[in-house]
Amino acid sequence: MSLLDAVMSAACRNNPEFSGQARLLPVLIAQVDTYPGGLAGLIAKFQDGGLGEAMASWIGTGPNQKVTAPQLRLALGDDLVAQLAQSADQDQDEMLRNLGAMLPSLVDYATPDGVLPDGLGRGASLPKGLSLGKSGPK
Repeated sequence: MSLLDAVMSAACRNNPEFSGQARLLPVLIAQVDTYPGGLAGLIAKFQDGGLGEAMASWIGTGPNQKVTAPQLRLALGDDLVAQLAQSADQDQDEMLRNLGAMLPSLVDYATPDGVLPDGLGRGASLPKGLSLGKSGPK
């Protein structure tokens, strides 16, 4: 068992809500890896789905704006929601709640200085209007 597996296992025992997020995290990472354009493509999908302001807050230096399950469903589309839920072995509502809880922090952390690091977006620039610059995770 890796150190990450051990830490996640211990955290899940102490916080049942974290368990669902822990099951979703590798699914989300795999989705970003295979999504056209990587994280930049997924960010563009959120922007096109009406969550551009929320996405900008996650990338920017201010507080991370929250998103609701219905907002995520609309932005991602039913097919992707169903795929993520099935891969994470969660019902769609649970998966959307978990995604809404963890996605702002993940995007925030993954976009230091408003730029996608290699491996998360193949070094791509953020969609126009979302390069807000920051020094690291909040």
